[in-house]
Amino acid sequence: MLDGRIALVTGASRGIGRGIALGLAAAGADVAVNYHIPGTPEFGHDNAQDAAAVAAEIEALGRKAVTVEADVCDGAAVTRMVEDVTAALGGLDILVNGAGICPFHDFLTMPEQLWDRVHDVNLKGAFLCSQAAARVMVAQGRGGRIIAVSSISALVGGGMQTHYTPTKAGMHSLMQSMAVSLGPHGITCNSILPGAIATDINKDDWSDPDKRAYLNGRIPLGRFGEPEDLAGPVVFLASDAARYVTGASLLVDGGLFVNLQ
Repeated sequence: MLDGRIALVTGASRGIGRGIALGLAAAGADVAVNYHIPGTPEFGHDNAQDAAAVAAEIEALGRKAVTVEADVCDGAAVTRMVEDVTAALGGLDILVNGAGICPFHDFLTMPEQLWDRVHDVNLKGAFLCSQAAARVMVAQGRGGRIIAVSSISALVGGGMQTHYTPTKAGMHSLMQSMAVSLGPHGITCNSILPGAIATDINKDDWSDPDKRAYLNGRIPLGRFGEPEDLAGPVVFLASDAARYVTGASLLVDGGLFVNLQ
């Protein structure tokens, strides 16, 4: 389905990004795995080691893979990342903006610096990566696919996520406006909106038996999502089957959003 395509997935060392990167590779794409080395380990993980493991899994599927370190909210680093990917893999056809953070925090005591950091990584990062990738795609002259990992949180509020939900709404809005700007170049821009997915960000929810039972009961399909559940929708949006889909959003939430009971 994606044979001969070249993809870059940001935040792909684990979680949803990892699931998407492997899904793209299974569909035939060569994949660049982006990761970032923060000042302190995130969730006890070594991002470089995790990214290398994802790349090894991609190569085991018979596809090419490279790892690229970059902080997505650093414009110079993003430019270097895209240049390195195109040099190593021979171009760029698909960008998935998967990098994101959500350190839960109460609204009344939220530091300004935390607000800024979440917006920088989630929304500014999506802008910088999309712009750099789109420039390459336009120059190549063969179109492209840009997909943002937004969230169900773009549509609903969260008492501990007042810094996060606006960024996810902004990511989808960014894709809508980019769809208008980049459509003449054959580049489609869409977003997926995951629901409750078992990743490090919401580990407190899915690892606590009571919270998990409650949420499983709220989800019509009866279970938390797994990162791999996002792969199919992204592969679809990245493929020729979605050549006439742009500016759209796709909920991938097991029905959680529509269940008001």
